Amino acid sequence: MAVAGAAYQMGAIETVLIVAPTSVCAVWPKEFEDAATFKFKVNVLLGDKKQRLRELEALKAFPFKALKVAVINYESTWREEIFEALLDWKPDMVIADESQRIKSHDAQQSKAMHKLGDVAKYKLILSGTPVQNNAIDIFSQYRFLDPTVFGMNFYAFRNRYAIMGGFSNRQIVSYKDLDELIKKEHSIAYRVTKEEALDLPEQTFITRNIRMNTKDRNLYDQIRRNSFAELESGGQITAPTVLTKLLRLQQFTGGFIQADEGDKPELVFRGKLDALEDILEDYVIEAEKKLVVFCRFRPEIDLIQRLLDRRKIRYCSIYGDIKIDDRGDIVKEFQTNPKVKVFLAQIDTAGLGITLTAADTCVYYSVNFNYAAYSQSLARIHRIGQRNRCTYIHLVVEKTIDETVLKALAKKEDLAKTVVDDWKQFF
Repeated sequence: MAVAGAAYQMGAIETVLIVAPTSVCAVWPKEFEDAATFKFKVNVLLGDKKQRLRELEALKAFPFKALKVAVINYESTWREEIFEALLDWKPDMVIADESQRIKSHDAQQSKAMHKLGDVAKYKLILSGTPVQNNAIDIFSQYRFLDPTVFGMNFYAFRNRYAIMGGFSNRQIVSYKDLDELIKKEHSIAYRVTKEEALDLPEQTFITRNIRMNTKDRNLYDQIRRNSFAELESGGQITAPTVLTKLLRLQQFTGGFIQADEGDKPELVFRGKLDALEDILEDYVIEAEKKLVVFCRFRPEIDLIQRLLDRRKIRYCSIYGDIKIDDRGDIVKEFQTNPKVKVFLAQIDTAGLGITLTAADTCVYYSVNFNYAAYSQSLARIHRIGQRNRCTYIHLVVEKTIDETVLKALAKKEDLAKTVVDDWKQFF
């Protein structure tokens, strides 16, 4: 953002296209709002095709002097009509956030990014892991960034730096001249390690903001209004009654609601599930790291387990129904088995007393209202035996109870004890 802002203030650019994983798209507007010292207009291109195109047209038509920024996810860049609209827009700068998403030179989204980069005056890639498993991962990212570094032809690049073997001589068995590759890579790159970032905190907290579409927002607001009306006309206000209404809102942002007469939860919102799948892609599948995921509700556990099964990611789980005597072996399996990549748990059940230092990253799919329980859960990965800095990712649906709860936890408040005094702020 600072680079784009400086370029705008120097008169070098007026338009920016930011391409990011879906769950990261909503982060960018907040970053501009919190830190930009220049005038800007940011539109996030999410929703169906018509919505995305409408947002782009609205940005183009914005009448005031400002840096115009469009944010879109990788999977949409190559879609029919959307790709053509982005190409016709000819943004002055294109930023590839988490650029390892275009490491495959022949993937549709990589090809789209190459072409979008070709029409832009300035390009930028951002990644903590530009090369995750294979040195050839760098080619496609640099084909977008600056084709003069490694050329335009993937096979010429592979022949230059890879040694082929295996079946029909089609497998990369080793590499050569990597010093030259690294030198070329660093000719236009700037790298800062965690150790060099002396002001980097030992614990890093990240919020992944998730937006609702119009249909989801209307349903959420209907539940919120009904809950408010029931409390307003319900006579004496008590903590249990307020918390019960808040639970319904929190269940919705987690993806489900259960009708009063229903016997099982109904999936109504996929925002957090899609965001978690993005995180799994980056941290578990690509970076091959272990991950801890905390949830509040059992239906969330079930949703995530189905996702992990579909992605063929091995995991272990602890929730209320798991026998206490079995939990030690489950934790040990996660800690010692390199094939088990995800520890999935209810925060009330597994937020205390266990050691999960095989992971240094923890995702909060949802949290409860108790600060003490939340604080204890932070220490599952941040304890003796942990050698890495710890990262905590909170999934937060914008303009919902999620934001209220997270703010309260940041103030070390226990919502269960304070909702009665000021219950209206939560609705």
